[in-house]
Order: sequence, then C-alpha cells, then structure tokens
Amino acid sequence: MGFLNKLFGKKDNVRKRKGNPDVYDMPNENERMNWAMEKARLTLHYFKKCLANPKPSQDYFSVKAKIEDGTKVEHIWLMNPSFDNEGNVYGTIGNEPIDVKNVSINEKIGIPFEKVSDWMIIEQGRLIGGYTIRAIREGLSGEAITNFDNTIGGLHIDDGEDYFLSNLDTPEGAILMLEDAYDNDDLEKCISCKDFNKEAEFMLKKTVSVDIDTKIINSTAEVLKLSFIKSMQEHGMPKFKGIKRAFKRQKISNEHYIITEICYYPDGGISNQKLNTYKVNNQWKVLGLEN
Repeated sequence: MGFLNKLFGKKDNVRKRKGNPDVYDMPNENERMNWAMEKARLTLHYFKKCLANPKPSQDYFSVKAKIEDGTKVEHIWLMNPSFDNEGNVYGTIGNEPIDVKNVSINEKIGIPFEKVSDWMIIEQGRLIGGYTIRAIREGLSGEAITNFDNTIGGLHIDDGEDYFLSNLDTPEGAILMLEDAYDNDDLEKCISCKDFNKEAEFMLKKTVSVDIDTKIINSTAEVLKLSFIKSMQEHGMPKFKGIKRAFKRQKISNEHYIITEICYYPDGGISNQKLNTYKVNNQWKVLGLEN
C-alpha cells in the first residue's frame, strides 16, 4: 500500500518522485482539506474500534500523522498503527519523507491525538475514511482524476460512509441523533434534536416581507412543533436502521451549516437530502429541509 503514502498537499501541484508515488500538494488553509482532517479526528473512534476487532473484509489500516520539523510540516501515512490508553497513536513511517528530516522511512514513532490528520481502512478494495485522499480527488477534474485513480492502484472511492457520534456536538451527529430517535419512536428525543424557534425564524425570513418580532417567531414555532408532532403521530416516524450514511457540509456561518445526507439503502438504492443545522446554546440542532 505504499502508493497511498504521501497523498497530501497543494491543489493542482503534483511533485514527481522517481520510483515512488506522485505527491499531491494542497495548502493547509484549503477549506476542503481542513474539513477532511477535522472529519478524520471526529470519526477516529470508528477506526480504533475496527483496529481492535477487524472485520474479515478489512485487510488494511493506516493513520496519517502531522510531522513538524522546525517550520516545515509534512503529513505522512503510518503503517501498523496502534493506540495507547491515553489516545496517542503509534506507527511506522511508510515512505521516505520529502520536507521533514527528523523522521525516516521504517522508523516507529508516536503522535498525540491532535496530530492525526487522517485514517483509512481498505475493505474489499473500497476506501473507508481516507478523507484527505477524497479531498484531493474532489479538487481534480477530467484526465487528472483518471491519473489520480491510476496512482492509487484502482482503489474504489465512492461517497463513503461516515461514522460521527450520535450527539449534539456536530451537525452530523445531531442528524444521526434525530434519526436514532425516529428508529426508536422516541418523540421526546426527536423534539430535543430540533429547535422550532430557529426553524420558524428561518422560514419567516424567507417568506415574509414585514418585520419579524419575537412574538411572531414564537407563535410560528408553536405551530411548527404541533405540526411535527401531529405528523409523527399520524404517519409514523421514518426509519434509518440498516441504512449507511455519508455527509457533506456547506458552511453558511459558524453557527449555520447545510448538511447533505447521502443514504445508501440495503437494496442498492441511494437518496440524498439537504438539512439546515444550527448551533444553539453550544448544541447543534436540526431544522427543516433546505429547498
């Protein structure tokens, strides 16, 4: 799997290495790459779980580490990863570094959790995780995508499957928490995952030209809440058990994200929906669908 090491860096800037895979450079300030690294850390719990008890179909595990040497920074894949009780990651440098000189190929090193920039699992030829690899690929087009896919040896890259924790700490986690509540027919928990006042405010700003005051927002929020409850009671809650999900973010502000949820059904069907999420009192809440 050496061809996967060092796939990181600056968009549309490819450095050739004789006898080794090409290096794709992308600047750290690139928003897509920053999100890829954040996503990797938010879902690292799944990697650790699989590493401790691999599925028969999972035959490769690797973690990408941020290596710093003075002012130079390089992100390198570590082979044979392991974790200690404090969450530190250990592994073997898989390729000869280019920019940093304080580590070398085949050297075993340890890094703290915050230095993890990606993780990946290969499952029957399919990439699980590998968020920085996906970020690089998303920045390419035409022949460059074909060349990139050839570089990584025909590894299958689809929209993936994400493993956010089901809680209100992230927009994606809030959606998963709501869908867990649907699966368990837990109306009270469903309501706790939503914010009808913020949803009413969003809806009114889109549809009403007059000034919106708190009274109007509160009364509209009450109507939305009662309508939601009635719909759940009369038509039942949607079910998500057995459905694999991937998420894409569109940042509107630090408190507002539109999340595209891609659902993969057991029968092979695929659907997607866009959901507004908003951070209220330091917790993410699910609002209505984005039209």
